[in-house]
Amino acid sequence: MLDIFIIGAGPIGLACGLAAQKAGLSFVIVDKGCLTNSLYNYPSTMTFFSTSEKLEIGGIPFVSNNVKPTRAEALEYYRRVAFSNQLPVKLFEEVLNVSAGDGAYSIKTAKAGYRAKQIIVATGFYDIAVDLNIPGEELPKVKHYYKDPHYYAMQKVVVVGSSNSAVDVALETYRKGAEVTMIVRDAEISSRVKYWVRPDIINRIKEGSIKAYFNSSLKAIRPYEVDIETSEGSLTIANDFVLAMTGYKPNFDFLKRIGINLSVDEKLLPEYNPETMETHLPGIYLAGVVCGGMDTHLWFIENSRVHADMIISDIVSKK
Repeated sequence: MLDIFIIGAGPIGLACGLAAQKAGLSFVIVDKGCLTNSLYNYPSTMTFFSTSEKLEIGGIPFVSNNVKPTRAEALEYYRRVAFSNQLPVKLFEEVLNVSAGDGAYSIKTAKAGYRAKQIIVATGFYDIAVDLNIPGEELPKVKHYYKDPHYYAMQKVVVVGSSNSAVDVALETYRKGAEVTMIVRDAEISSRVKYWVRPDIINRIKEGSIKAYFNSSLKAIRPYEVDIETSEGSLTIANDFVLAMTGYKPNFDFLKRIGINLSVDEKLLPEYNPETMETHLPGIYLAGVVCGGMDTHLWFIENSRVHADMIISDIVSKK
């Protein structure tokens, strides 16, 4: 019988493990993917918006070469945190079912069964892409995840979106020799784009190096062309790849399967006590970006790492 079963081995799941370890509680951290799976799936060239001290967990220093750390530095940091603290982490082990009974929870995974008094859900939101829901989206040329710009050299690339990820993709592929066209739903590049990057993309669009259609949407995708609906009408352009940076969402089906209530509006906010992070299900807590539902800009590592101490404090107070 474990005190806590932690679902998700991302930064916040690891932070919960560190807090549980400090409190002398028994626990295990289980993830269906690799360690810090979301960070691993970030672009290889990605640089964080935050400084390294804001990404620290468990009071363990994160030293980076520059003010803003890279993806590689973050992977190294969280891996060392897990190894040096000997956190009991089990990877590539998907949680299939959770059921309550006899004052505890039974958890069935793809590899084993567990019993725990409490569960912390720290599953993030990077596993499921938000679909375009248009013809041709299933074609192999359409990518919702982006790793490296070299792959797209000399290709005609359509980038959907205007957030940080879309802007990074557009600039990086352009600088590796791609012919880039951005499809932006709004009237301008998002104000959330990193302040040192936004002027760059605006200037590249103004000079014509990157073509951008604002107040526009992608309507259909075919093997060698796409259809775009703009404010001035429809057009078809030649195209090799579509990089759909349309965002990601939590695994709502999993949350529903556990029994967690979600709001009835489009945000699908999970129900929890903001002072303890406990859901309406006794002993089941939420931590990290999963708390924001579809509002994935609400929680980040730097402002949700406090969830770990909040949850463990509540668990200890009930012992």
